[in-house]
Amino acid sequence: MSSNPPRRNYRYYDLVMAAFVTVLLCANLIGVSKVTTVGGFSFSAGNLFFPLSYLFGDILTEVYGYARSRRVVWAGFAGLAFAALMSAVVVHLPPAPGWTGQAVIEAAFGSTWRIALASLLGYWCGEFVNSFTLARMKVLTRGRWLWSRTIGSTVVGEVADTLVFYPLAFYGVWDNHLLLSVMVANYCIKVGWEVLATPVTYRVVNALKRAEQEDYFDDKTDFNPFTLKV
Repeated sequence: MSSNPPRRNYRYYDLVMAAFVTVLLCANLIGVSKVTTVGGFSFSAGNLFFPLSYLFGDILTEVYGYARSRRVVWAGFAGLAFAALMSAVVVHLPPAPGWTGQAVIEAAFGSTWRIALASLLGYWCGEFVNSFTLARMKVLTRGRWLWSRTIGSTVVGEVADTLVFYPLAFYGVWDNHLLLSVMVANYCIKVGWEVLATPVTYRVVNALKRAEQEDYFDDKTDFNPFTLKV
């Protein structure tokens, strides 16, 4: 166990960060606006994969600590912001004469400013709440009961994400009953994914701790989300 160790290089930190940002971008660009119904539940199709970002967030905080996870959250935020900007520019560029794919591009990447902003704010709030909760729970439990931290932090983080994203993005656009049902269903799916993924989380966390020789405890961490200091 370590507390505030000197800065050092890690073998897999960059790879986990790349996986986190990749899942985040794909989940927010592919399927976020599509609502599907399976088994009587309506939910956003992108949320089948979005919970993986919380899984990576839990792994980052558990192994490398809140400060290093905070840098990854900001990297993801920057990636989402650029993706939103690029999508807006590409969609609004005038199509060439004779090119017939504009409607397809608009349907796939034509998110409104509301959805883009809501996605950024929901992600930012949810990820920081998730990371902070896990880091504090790890200190309080002295590293025991990993399952309680991964599930507990997701329960709290997804509340923040869901309450920010869906009302900002779709209130007044969707019927209120549909909005509420999608919020509840998506929240349950995300938390359910975390519960089901717990055995995988244990294996990945334990393997990374052994490989990195790291098990970070945030005893003296500055939890200010607006700094990139490690």
